[in-house]
Amino acid sequence: MGSFSNITCMGIVQKFQEGDRMTVQEMRQRKKELGLSNKAVAKLSGVSLGTVQKVFSGETEVPRYETLKKLEKAFADDSPQVDYRKITERNSERGFVAEQAAYGYSVTAGVPGLPEIHVNLQKGIGPYRLKDYLKLPEDIRVELIDGHFYDMSSPSALHQQWALATGAQLRDYIMKNKGMCVPFIAPMDVQLDSDEKTVLEPDVFVVCDRDKIKKTGIVGAPDLVIEVLSFSSWQRDLNLKLRKYREAGIREYWVILPEQKYVSVYVFAQGPDPSIYTFDEKVPVSIWEGKCKVDMKQIYDSISFLYE
Repeated sequence: MGSFSNITCMGIVQKFQEGDRMTVQEMRQRKKELGLSNKAVAKLSGVSLGTVQKVFSGETEVPRYETLKKLEKAFADDSPQVDYRKITERNSERGFVAEQAAYGYSVTAGVPGLPEIHVNLQKGIGPYRLKDYLKLPEDIRVELIDGHFYDMSSPSALHQQWALATGAQLRDYIMKNKGMCVPFIAPMDVQLDSDEKTVLEPDVFVVCDRDKIKKTGIVGAPDLVIEVLSFSSWQRDLNLKLRKYREAGIREYWVILPEQKYVSVYVFAQGPDPSIYTFDEKVPVSIWEGKCKVDMKQIYDSISFLYE
């Protein structure tokens, strides 16, 4: 039996090398160089996480030839080289992660508490794709927008509580009414345009077409997206993402401004201008014809200690 295993192993290795393919050892080395987790390799290759773990731990001594071919996809070198260590350097000379790497901004005039800015809105499609995004170390949070990476700072306690409480009210409404829509909170990958150039992580969102929900994330536009504004991302949320969400076909987009204490609600079928609600009001959810109302005062009262 042992002899048969050795012969089989040699045959597979020889067959794999004849096609100029990577060996498991080469993949293991490349995996280390790129800082890829087993989970990332599984996503990139389409091989189950359990199989990936067994192959790279050595538990599976003789991987199937088809498995090796799929695994090699995770290490394909046909895209721009990414220096993942520089992702945390927001002001890197390379501009790898920069607020204006792909877009300028034009803030809507009259937004309370925020300066008015008018900058060129020309965009350019960057070189990075979903496979580059999946290769990032798991402790680095970025969004991929039109082929450019954008840094995501860690959320504040205030930001987190607004997102959680808002998502909870949406979830409770869906469960009470036995609805088919599914609520999510970040982190959850959304391939907004159903392509490989844009992957976002909205703070809160609702998907009503369950065919868009995959095990690895969402492929396609959600029905409702809610972003909680942060100091580091307000330009992006009010401009770049606003435009991306509108173009992708999202029906409703909310921007919660915790410091300014109001909510901008965009219902794109009704026009480009938002409706403004204060934290003393209940905000109707348009995708459910206003039957669901998020009680902003209830949320604010419950977390008011964070404003002290």
